[in-house]
Amino acid sequence: MAKVLTLISNAADGAVTEEIKDKYAKLLKATYSNWLNKNIALDILFDSTTDHDCINELKSENFDFAIQDPITRRKMLLVADMDSTIIQVECIDELADFLGIKDKVSHITEAAMRGEIDFKGALRERVALLKGLKVDDLETVFRERVTLTPGAVELVKTMNANGANTVLVSGGFTYFTERVSELTGFQVNRANLLLHENGELTGKVGEPIVDSDTKINTLKEFQKRDNLEKFEIIAVGDGANDIPMLEGAGLGVGYHPFPATAKAADVAITHGDLTALLYLQGYSISDFVTD
Repeated sequence: MAKVLTLISNAADGAVTEEIKDKYAKLLKATYSNWLNKNIALDILFDSTTDHDCINELKSENFDFAIQDPITRRKMLLVADMDSTIIQVECIDELADFLGIKDKVSHITEAAMRGEIDFKGALRERVALLKGLKVDDLETVFRERVTLTPGAVELVKTMNANGANTVLVSGGFTYFTERVSELTGFQVNRANLLLHENGELTGKVGEPIVDSDTKINTLKEFQKRDNLEKFEIIAVGDGANDIPMLEGAGLGVGYHPFPATAKAADVAITHGDLTALLYLQGYSISDFVTD
């Protein structure tokens, strides 16, 4: 049975060299190799009966890798986390920093992402600390502090252009998911609602809270709607509340994941940007869509 090994470098490093290509092609007795992006992403096709185990060697390299079935690698549904995945920040931490109370919030965020404390309780506790923040200030935080992760636009728009559905589901807030979706092209976005009165946050969040159950249930909803097999789904996230979603996908990708998330994911991306998810599906750079 044929398998494909995909090697993915940080775009600034170009770590997947010709030497690396030749090394793993030889070790795996490759039948075919193909550059998806010269020195950045490479496919090596090999017979899975090859007895050489190179996983430990691959783990020691300064690039990401995945071994997949080449026939089922292209996906028709993307379900993605937002904070520290599609964007480079945790929005709730940035809101707290805007108020000068980041030190009271960020450690709670990290503990929740590690799975050390209850997500719902942690969210309510942190939102309570935002009471009095002006709604107008949300726009300032978005404009000045929220940045897309490199590759986010290419990922979403390329999958859209190839007939896939793209869904952003976040334990963060609708104010931000709506705007991030506009910038990237996500077809659906779901998140928590920050309640406000008289132009200020009340310190409460709308119920029910979007959590790990919401994420996996959203995946199942669109899987059923589009009559998809599990192997046709890719999910990406970094925190513990993403684990059920990653496990429910045919390919669960941990993006710079916390340890528990990395353990649960099929693939961990720690070197490449979000275009790694396109390379994993066999897209080459010439296939990327940006507008």
